[in-house]
Amino acid sequence: MAWGLAAFAAIALGLGAALAYVFGAAATGAFVVMGQERYLAALPQRLISQVDSFTFLAMPLFILAAEMMTRSGVTRALIDLAGHIFRNTRGGLGNVNVGTSVFFAGISGSAVADAAALSTTLVPAMEERGYTRRYAAAITAASAMIGPIIPPSIILIIYGAFMNVSVAALFAGGILPGLLLGAALIAANVFFAWRDGHPRGVPEDAPAGRQVILRALPALILPVVIVSGIVFGVATPTESAVIAVLAAAGLSALYLNQDEGLTGRMLWRRVQAIVFSALERTAILTGAIFAILFASSAAGYLLAIEGAPAAITGVVAAMELSATGYLVALLVLLLVMGMIIDVTMALVLFVPLVAPAAVALGADPLHLGILICFTLTLGLITPPFGACLMIVATVARVPYATLAVAVMPFIAVEVVVLGVLTAFPDIVLALPRALDLWD
Repeated sequence: MAWGLAAFAAIALGLGAALAYVFGAAATGAFVVMGQERYLAALPQRLISQVDSFTFLAMPLFILAAEMMTRSGVTRALIDLAGHIFRNTRGGLGNVNVGTSVFFAGISGSAVADAAALSTTLVPAMEERGYTRRYAAAITAASAMIGPIIPPSIILIIYGAFMNVSVAALFAGGILPGLLLGAALIAANVFFAWRDGHPRGVPEDAPAGRQVILRALPALILPVVIVSGIVFGVATPTESAVIAVLAAAGLSALYLNQDEGLTGRMLWRRVQAIVFSALERTAILTGAIFAILFASSAAGYLLAIEGAPAAITGVVAAMELSATGYLVALLVLLLVMGMIIDVTMALVLFVPLVAPAAVALGADPLHLGILICFTLTLGLITPPFGACLMIVATVARVPYATLAVAVMPFIAVEVVVLGVLTAFPDIVLALPRALDLWD
C-alpha cells in the first residue's frame, strides 16, 4: 500500500497537480497506511495550531507591500541607482544586477520575485551592451538568492515562528551574510568581466547622479525604517509590516506622480488599481504558502507520532558526529531538498526533524536558521530542478541546460560563502548580539 501511495503521488505530480495538494493527500493517506488513522480526528486542530502565530500575520503584509512597490516604478529607480554606483567599474551592468538584487531584498524578500523582475529588465539591457544572454541570465539567477537572506524575509519569518526564534534577531543576523554574498558575487563578476572582456560602465543615457539618488531615496528609506523598527524593538514584525503597506501606498502615489505626471482623481484611480491588483496577487501567494504549510504540517505530525525526531537524534548520537560534521551533512541534505521541493515546504517539513539534533550538539539556533535558509535558497538556483533557474530560463528565453551550465561558477562562489558562514558563526551573530537581540 505504501508503494501505491508513492506511485499515486508521482503520477499526480507528473500530471501537473500542485505539490502542496499532492503532498497533503499523500501525508493524510500515510496515516492509514501506517495504522495511525485514529490521529486523523486531531489533524485539523494540529494544522491550525501550527500556523496560529501572530508572527505569521507579517508575511502577507510584507508580500502586499512588495507587490505594490513593484507595480509603481520602484524597480526602475533602484536599477538606476545601482547603475550610478557601478557606473565606472569593469562589468558594470553585472554589478548593477547584483546591486539591484541587494536593494530589492529590502522590499520583496523573495528570490523568485527578484528573479522574475530582473530577468525582464536587466537581461535584455546586458545583452544590448555586449554580454551574452546566457551570462546575463546566470548572474540574474545567482543574485536573486540574496532576496531571502537580507530582511525582511518571508522564510526567516516562517523559521522564527516554527522554531521559536526571535524574528528581529533573525533579521539582524541576515544583514551581514546577505551583504557578504552580494560582495562575493560582485567580485566574481569583476573577475569574469576581466577574463572575458565585458564592457565597463553602464549605458551613456543613464540618468544623472543627483537625479538618480533623489529619486531612489524614498524607496531606500522604507526598508531601513521597517527593519530598524523591528531590530530596535520599536515595532513588532507585524506592526512593521502594516507600516510597510501604508508607506508602499504613499510611495506608489509619489512615483506615479513623478513618472507619469498623474494628479488628483487620475492618480487616486491608478493607486487604487495598483492596490487591488497587489491584493489579488497577495491572496494567491499567501494561499499557496499556507497550503504548503498545512501539507508540510500534516507530514510533520505523522513523523512526530512515529518518533522521527527522537530517532534522528539517536542515530546522530550513535554515529558520534561532531557538531560541525552533523551540520555539514544537514546542509547537504537541505540543499538537495531545496532543489526538489518548494523551499517553504522543505523548511517546515525537515527543520523540526533535523534542527533539534543540531541544537543538541551545540549549534546556535539563530546561526542555524540563517544557514538553513541560505542553503534551501541555494537549492533554487541549483540544477537539475532549481525553481529560479526555470523562471529565469523561461523569462530570458535561454535554454535551461545552457543556463544550468552557465550558473555553476556562481553556485561555486555561493557555496564558498556558505562555508565561510558555517565556519565563522560570528558573521551571523555579531550584529544581533551588538543590538542585544541575542545572547
